Amino acid sequence: MSSRSFYQSLLLICTTNQDTTSSLCKGNMEANAYLGEKPIAEELNPGERARILRKLDWHLLPFVSLLYLLSFLDRANIGNAKVAGMSVDLDLTGYRYNIAAAVFFILYSFAEVPSNIALKLFRPSRWIPIIMVGWGLVMTLMCLVNSFQSLVVARLFLGLTEAGLFPGVTYYISLWYPRSEQSKRIAIFFSAATVAGAFGGLLAYVIEQMEGIGGLHGWQWIFCLEGIATILVACLSFFFMHDYPETAKFLTEPERVYIINMLKQDAKDLATHYHIRFVLQAMRDYKTYIQVLIYIGLLVPVYAIALFTPTIINELGYSATSAQLLSIPPFVAGCIATVLVGVYSDKCNLRGPFIIGGTFVSMVGYILLYCDGRAGPSYVGACLAAIGVYPTIAVDLAWAGSNAGGDLKRGVVIAMVIGIGNLGGICSSFIYIDPPRFHIGHGTIMGFLCLSMLLSLFAMWNYDRLNKHKEAQCQTESISDDRRDEFKDMGDSSPLFRYTI
Repeated sequence: MSSRSFYQSLLLICTTNQDTTSSLCKGNMEANAYLGEKPIAEELNPGERARILRKLDWHLLPFVSLLYLLSFLDRANIGNAKVAGMSVDLDLTGYRYNIAAAVFFILYSFAEVPSNIALKLFRPSRWIPIIMVGWGLVMTLMCLVNSFQSLVVARLFLGLTEAGLFPGVTYYISLWYPRSEQSKRIAIFFSAATVAGAFGGLLAYVIEQMEGIGGLHGWQWIFCLEGIATILVACLSFFFMHDYPETAKFLTEPERVYIINMLKQDAKDLATHYHIRFVLQAMRDYKTYIQVLIYIGLLVPVYAIALFTPTIINELGYSATSAQLLSIPPFVAGCIATVLVGVYSDKCNLRGPFIIGGTFVSMVGYILLYCDGRAGPSYVGACLAAIGVYPTIAVDLAWAGSNAGGDLKRGVVIAMVIGIGNLGGICSSFIYIDPPRFHIGHGTIMGFLCLSMLLSLFAMWNYDRLNKHKEAQCQTESISDDRRDEFKDMGDSSPLFRYTI
């Protein structure tokens, strides 16, 4: 047997047997070095690759989804608290509720880029639990607010402390999975937001029954109990979060080497270290701002659904209690659609068409809400609005992250898209001001959906144009993968990098 055949056999043994001895694992790494242009990632059959990705899923996704469920529950429960009596007790007349909902997004938006840089500099298993403890304390203490002014201050600090979780976990997922596998994972993670919407209504209905216990109103108990739950999970996350594939204890050595090589191949060996130039690459790239505007157009309806669905249903003629319960089905439908669309987006390796399709479905829902004042058709419209727009968030974040080359640039781009995009939440907070038909709110959202649809069409055309230019450059200048080190610090400007459409 030739030495090369021996090393290939050794690779196959090490990458398919979970009980491989440490000596074989060492041989695995040596074989990988020996074969050079044939890394371990290419030696595994599709079934083995799927098994390793499933192993990542089971160890990463349930926990980060729980974290985001708690995050979204804590930021959106003000809508349930309003219906539960908070607006009367705190005298939230006029625009006061809208202001209290909006101020959350001010510090939330500006803190996201610094938070993702901090996550890169520190360990995710330390940074994310710390910010969770922070917002859990703020949420718990919100049960003590007794005026409009104190509610505004509490919401400001809630936005500041929550800022790092969503962009942080989205970035975190991109450090574990190749670009073609990220959409469904972000979809599963983001589906926690829709579960939070559904669960929030049910939980609010149950907690409201604690009215008067301990001298607190039912809406105060909503803040208190949900904040305590966040603190408890934050303490557990110090022990259950994994940092990076290089240090994950649940991976065998062959699996670890396979994942590291797979990610390197997917990223074309672009830089992974910190340097200010990668931050500037993200901030100076016009494609970042196109993705920001697409995200704003999607996020305005998402936050409007989270903040005002109970109120909209209440205005259709249902009681406050019924509105809490009837707010559950739209979120459940949105959750199912989010996961399904994420899976098919990865399967087709397409992003833009799924965003355009989702905005169209949501548009139909808002047309029903705008044009028909009857309870039945309007409720169907509310369900369609959630089914259409919720899946687009995960797909768009996977799109923005996968088209930013290099670890740090990707982290900054994701934080900028989410951070600046979340300023749209301020708009969401002020457009539902004309009950019971809410023509201003529904009309404004349809305008934002059109914005996302048109910019997605432009982005698809632009990415396709850039890919064709890179392919022509590679052919003209005879650029191949063996020259990857020359373009290591260029990010997605590297001629070897290809954009996802």
